[in-house]
Amino acid sequence: MSAAAVFFSMSSSLLQGGAPLSSYYSSKPVKPSKPFYSFSSTRTPLPLLVFSLLCLFIGLAGTLFAVYSIRRDQPLPVFRCGKSDDTFRAFYSSSDSAKLGDDSNKGLVDRPKLLGFVGIQTGFESGERRAALRSTWFPSDPEGLLRLEQATGLGFRFVIGKSKDAKKMTMLEKEIEQYRDFMLIDVEEEYLKLPYKTLAFFKAALKLFEADYYVKADDDIYLRPGKSQSV
Repeated sequence: MSAAAVFFSMSSSLLQGGAPLSSYYSSKPVKPSKPFYSFSSTRTPLPLLVFSLLCLFIGLAGTLFAVYSIRRDQPLPVFRCGKSDDTFRAFYSSSDSAKLGDDSNKGLVDRPKLLGFVGIQTGFESGERRAALRSTWFPSDPEGLLRLEQATGLGFRFVIGKSKDAKKMTMLEKEIEQYRDFMLIDVEEEYLKLPYKTLAFFKAALKLFEADYYVKADDDIYLRPGKSQSV
């Protein structure tokens, strides 16, 4: 068999049972197949970028402010106790003291010399406690308080602050008018301000009395002034 016959037979077999020649030879360009992987976009969204810059700015501003606050020279806080008043001595220095007699306020000075001064911390809600003390060891009248001070060298006062409640202040004024045994200090009478009240008491006591000892006590104690003097 010649070569031409072999070529003709192969062509015939392809045309009859094989794939058409157009599948092997096409005039259309062949598109490249897509890869099985793809690269994600690395571009940052604009809102996220703006938010990140804003957070960075706020953090930097806070850091600078903290450094400035630490390095800035700040004066030490000073607590000022304000005005203080001893209602007992104010009572004796007034014109009403004449009713106690000329000998009652003999030797009464502006800043008396005492062995010790005891400030009994009390509040607006402690009226019953003060009444209990006045019915036991604490004198219930100005004359008795003065005699105790002269006999033992110890001064005693109920220490109380002020209140924005007009009703409470009115009740306190009535009690002061009756007993004259308070030291009034210019501090708001609140639980959270008890440290300021204590500091104001000691400042006022040092200002109003010359004593060897200054003592702070609560209104739920029982004292024996004679024994306290010996101690």
